[in-house]
Amino acid sequence: MDAKFIPWTEKYRPLKVEDIVGQKAVVERLRMYVKEKNLPNLLFAGPAGVGKTTAAIAIAHELYGDDYRESFLELNASDERGIDIVRGKIKDFARSVPIADVPFKIIFLDEADALTADAQNALRRTMEMYANVTRFILSCNYSSKIIEPIQSRCAVFRFTQLEKEDMEKMVHHIIKSEDVEMSKDGVDALIDVSEGDMRKAINLLQSASLHTKKITEKHIYSLAARARPQEVSEIVQKAYSGEFSEARKLLEKVMVGYGMSGQDVLDQIYSEVVRMNIPDRAKVRLVDRIGEYNFRLSEGADERIQITALLAQIALEGKNNN
Repeated sequence: MDAKFIPWTEKYRPLKVEDIVGQKAVVERLRMYVKEKNLPNLLFAGPAGVGKTTAAIAIAHELYGDDYRESFLELNASDERGIDIVRGKIKDFARSVPIADVPFKIIFLDEADALTADAQNALRRTMEMYANVTRFILSCNYSSKIIEPIQSRCAVFRFTQLEKEDMEKMVHHIIKSEDVEMSKDGVDALIDVSEGDMRKAINLLQSASLHTKKITEKHIYSLAARARPQEVSEIVQKAYSGEFSEARKLLEKVMVGYGMSGQDVLDQIYSEVVRMNIPDRAKVRLVDRIGEYNFRLSEGADERIQITALLAQIALEGKNNN
C-alpha cells in the first residue's frame, strides 16, 4: 500500500505535549499538569499557527488515550459564537459525568476571542457551576478580547511566535517524512514567507509539492503571492537613490508578475525600509509615511496610485538626505 494512503492512526502515534516545538516554557508547565492528571481551566493566547490547538489536542490524547473522543469536546467559537451555543451544546456536555478514569472532561473553545460579550458572560457562570466535572481550554489570538472574569478563572499560557530554528527543524522533518525534495533557498523562503506561522508553512509546502518535484525559492514566493526580498529591496533602493521611473517599472512588474495586492507590497516595503542603512530620522519619517498609506489603503484608495505615491515619498526623502 502507498504510504500516502495509510490512515494517520496507523502511520503516526498520538500527539504528546512533548511534540510541541518552540514553546519550552509552555511545555514544561503542561507536562506537570498532565503528569498529575489535574488540570485547571486554561487560556492559550498567541499568534496563529504556533501550536495552541495542537497543545489542547495533545493534552486530551495524553489524559484520555483512546477514549479522548468521549471526554473531549472541541468547538470553534468563531463559527458558534452566540449565547445559545453556551446555554445549549456547552452546558449539556459540561454537566455530563466523565466516563474515563480522569475525574473531569475537557471543553476546548478555539478562537474564543470571537465569542460575543453575552456568550462570554454566560460561559463564566457555566465554568463555575461544573468545575468539579469539566475543565475548559480557551484559545485566542488576543487575550484582551476575553473578559476579565474569565481570564481570572484560567491559568494563562502565552504562546510566542516560532523562531527560525524551530521552523527549520519542523520543515526538514516534514520533507524527510513525506519524501519531498526541497532546495536550501526554498526552505529559507518558506520560513521567511510564513513569518513564524507553522500552519501557513505546512500549507505552502503541501501546495508546492503538488506543483513540482523539486521545490525552490521561486515556487514558494510564486505560491505565496509575494515578491522575493531582493526584488522589493531593489525597488526601495532605486526610489531612494532618485531613480523613480525605474522603481515604478519594477513595482508594476512585481505586482503583475506575482499577483500581489497593494497591502502585500506595502508590508514588504515596510520590512525593507526598517532594514535599510539610512539615518534613523529618515527611517522614522518613512515609517510614518508608510503608516499613512496603509490607512489610505484600508479606506479603499486605489492601490497602484498609493504605492506609487509612497515610492515618490521615498524618492523625496532620499533627495533630502543626499
